[in-house]
Amino acid sequence: MAIDMSQFYQVFFEEAAEHLASMEALLLAIDPATPDTEEVNALFRAAHSIKGSSGTFGFQDMMEVTHILETMLDRVRKGEAPLTDDMVDASLVAGDVLKNLLAAHRGEDEADRAAAEAICHRLEALCRALEAPSEPSPAPVLDISAAPVCSTGFDLYFTLSGDSTAAVDGFGHLVDELGSFGLVETLVASTPENRECHLRIITEVDAETLRGVIDFVADAASVRIEAFDRSAGEGEAYGFFSEVQAPVEEAYGLFEPLPEAAGSSGGEAYGFFSDLPVVAEPYGFFTELPPFSEAPAVAVPEETAYGLFEPVAVPAAEPETASPVEVSPAPVAASAVVKKPAARPAASDSGSIRVSVEKVDQMINLVGELVITQAMLTQAASNVDPVIFERLINGLAQLERNTRDLQESVMSIRMMPISVVFSRFPRVVRDLSQKLGKQVELKTIGETTEMDKSLVERITDPLTHLVRNSLDHGLETPERRRAAGKPETGTITLSAYHQSGNIVIEVSDDGAGLNRARILAKAKERGMPVTDVMTDQEVWQLIMEPGFSTAEQVTEVSGRGVGMDVVKKNISAMGGRIELDSVTGVGTRITVRLPLTLAILDGMSVGVGKETYIIPLGYVMESMQPERGMMKSVSGVERLIQVRDEYLPVICLHDVFRIQGAITDWSKGIMVVLEADGQSAALFIDQLIGQHQVVIKSLEANYRRVPGVGGATIMGDGRVALILDVPMLVGMARRVLPAAA
Repeated sequence: MAIDMSQFYQVFFEEAAEHLASMEALLLAIDPATPDTEEVNALFRAAHSIKGSSGTFGFQDMMEVTHILETMLDRVRKGEAPLTDDMVDASLVAGDVLKNLLAAHRGEDEADRAAAEAICHRLEALCRALEAPSEPSPAPVLDISAAPVCSTGFDLYFTLSGDSTAAVDGFGHLVDELGSFGLVETLVASTPENRECHLRIITEVDAETLRGVIDFVADAASVRIEAFDRSAGEGEAYGFFSEVQAPVEEAYGLFEPLPEAAGSSGGEAYGFFSDLPVVAEPYGFFTELPPFSEAPAVAVPEETAYGLFEPVAVPAAEPETASPVEVSPAPVAASAVVKKPAARPAASDSGSIRVSVEKVDQMINLVGELVITQAMLTQAASNVDPVIFERLINGLAQLERNTRDLQESVMSIRMMPISVVFSRFPRVVRDLSQKLGKQVELKTIGETTEMDKSLVERITDPLTHLVRNSLDHGLETPERRRAAGKPETGTITLSAYHQSGNIVIEVSDDGAGLNRARILAKAKERGMPVTDVMTDQEVWQLIMEPGFSTAEQVTEVSGRGVGMDVVKKNISAMGGRIELDSVTGVGTRITVRLPLTLAILDGMSVGVGKETYIIPLGYVMESMQPERGMMKSVSGVERLIQVRDEYLPVICLHDVFRIQGAITDWSKGIMVVLEADGQSAALFIDQLIGQHQVVIKSLEANYRRVPGVGGATIMGDGRVALILDVPMLVGMARRVLPAAA
């Protein structure tokens, strides 16, 4: 029964993508002048793995590229050629080509055959340049010494699957793949007429590892693996030689039984043999023979023999004749000098499984519904007598704790380190800096900071544009940096950290900074309503306008006016915000703030009139009932509250959303102090209801975007409550109130 290999394609796609990402990271980090041996070996292994797997699955285009790449890296790995910058560049291009071919096989892109052919020619040229002058090469000899003396071996019997041509090709790739585990001998090879195969391998790996490799190309039911011991055997020795056809006086190696030769009693034989002909002096690795106390009539020669054998039993015989030496087939003596190394443990489980994102999303949705159901039960039980229904109240409390733990566990599945995003930028910086003629060092901080997988996928493109923008517009050329007294090498820093329930990502550079005068001039040229008295923050925000660009000429990197406005739009769609800070001659910092997750949050429910709103708990600093003496009016601004030594603007929620029947008397309501982005404000509400988890539902997807609202949720009583966009509300208070004054 033939196996449908397409069922394993997804595993191959994911593993190949991981190997390509690993190769790119290694190539960007390696120093061609002094390459680390382990890094070179890792590069070779990655290329070798992709070649073997792509050949097994029939992706010949990928196998051709990686075969030549592997050949070049193998020469470097063996020390036969130095690693050069050209090799690194060609390897990076080869990685890009392989990514394109991989995407084509996944049905996501069109294969660029011209690029694949071009990189093959380039790699072949590099390999030819490494060739030494041709010398007569000796006949190939299988170096049996490469395997440990005590290695175990296996006979592999199997029948290849697939059509005849694929079976023959698959057999060759399988032999190559098994060759990475040890020494392989082909006893029965696959042919178009016969797919039954027999291989023999001497290796340290276990049978299950070998079976896992064979199962890719063979019928699983036909696979049979039998172990044998190289050091044992009776009447026959296993090796990699043909039978000796002629009598010999001296023989070396792992042989089949030696034929009897006339006059061989005086010859010498060396090696690991089965039953030996009569010899006068046996040579080999033997244990020292103990003196024989019995059979005193036998004269023991002075010569001794050493090896992994039982003591030689010498039967009584006539003194004038030498007795044949018998090698006992019994197991090795426990007192043997050379100890057999411990068997290598079986490959352990990596401790992880691959699960589709759809299944994780479905699990999160179900947990969200569970949170809503738990809130409904709690709401329903809020009016019962806690004394009579004590067990019910305790059970609901336990359910709430379990629900929270389950929610945190499920959410952690979607959390990924931001290093997944940061790892892409060394290549971006390297390629673009070469194109622009700039020297750049990329630094990353906080790579282990975790964020939701959905945000990881959506933040990549905006961050890529910000990094390219810093490199093109921010950093100066080496000449200008030297004239300004700066190091010729500029620095771009990517950092990430958690703050108040958000993840903050910063892209900063030590370049020339934003040019205020040029931005204002460009804005006036485009007819935008600007003035010279605008604050720096207001001026910096102008570059976020659609079509705005200060580039003097259009290049493939910038100048088209498409970029920062798209970045702002994409980040806003994720519930985040973008901020700019710049100092002329010092550098620029762009800050992106995003929610940690878009699914569930801890919130505080508050009441205003008959409506209920949710405040994300991370923004809440404190709550209080204000007194009349705390309310102040400064410079004509009436709604300020004095909290200790600080005056905070007040946001009246009933005014923002035009709610009827709300409390307007300061002394009868509640002030909730909020902090967002380093700024504080006080939110005036009617009452505090409680604290609980809420499931975030997108209001924009189901209705439209509402200023001051970040989403919606379903409460325990079935009503819909709006989740407040605290940063926007605080920003509104800071902007509107001074203007009203």
